[in-house]
Amino acid sequence: MGVGDLFFFFFIFTALQPVLQQRLLEGSRRRLIAQIEHKRGSRLILLVHRQETMNVLGFPIMRYIDINDSEDLLRACELTDPEVPIDIVLHTPGGLVLAALQIAHAVRHRKGKVTVFVPHYAMSGGTLIALAADEIVMARDAVLGPVDPQLGQYPAASLLKVVSKKPISEVDDQTLIFADIGEKAINQVRESVGELLLRTLPPDKSAELAGLLSTGTWTHDYPIRFEEAQRLGLHVRSEMLPEILQLMSLYPQPVRRQPSVEYLPMPRRAQEPARGASK
Repeated sequence: MGVGDLFFFFFIFTALQPVLQQRLLEGSRRRLIAQIEHKRGSRLILLVHRQETMNVLGFPIMRYIDINDSEDLLRACELTDPEVPIDIVLHTPGGLVLAALQIAHAVRHRKGKVTVFVPHYAMSGGTLIALAADEIVMARDAVLGPVDPQLGQYPAASLLKVVSKKPISEVDDQTLIFADIGEKAINQVRESVGELLLRTLPPDKSAELAGLLSTGTWTHDYPIRFEEAQRLGLHVRSEMLPEILQLMSLYPQPVRRQPSVEYLPMPRRAQEPARGASK
């Protein structure tokens, strides 16, 4: 075997290695999903946008909730008997309101119990979906977020506030149009959130919380932590399944030159002092 043959086999191995690694990861995920479903007697669905930013030919691409996600998740719900509980793992920065609301309404109308697991974060559209569930299981440092609508790069609530503080004659037509659309968007989202929350909250409380989350009370990236979610009246608990965290480790960032966080991937326990040693 010559040098050319060795180079050829090395090239083939290098080209196939990412494919083989991906296949192994997918197999590991499927086995763990099956274990969790057997343990909980439920259907487990994951909505994971692990690649918050990735590069293709040097151009950044954002991952978010889109119509493909809603189609896949709705199909999974349709393949599940109405009485079978559904567990949804959310890890997403948000996405299209239409897609998120489609998923949320499908969750809202389920007959069986729906549990949402948030191991790290479920912002914006992810929070919309979580609000429709019977309960939200958050890791202690996981966060949800407000659901106020955004028009391009501007929050709808901020556009309304700007227009209200200036005479109409000093506001350009485009801003007035955006403000009109923003007002409609806020009303639509507030009404939808109030309806979703009726699964777990009384009408007065659901209307109050819907207004708080959808009208620009905070900035759109404001982190709602576990303790605050409790104070708001959401049905949350913090008993995150270890298997869910293990499952998230099987969704690595695909494009990564040098890890930003590094540690020995094993449990670290407090060591008992040796016998006879002073404390």
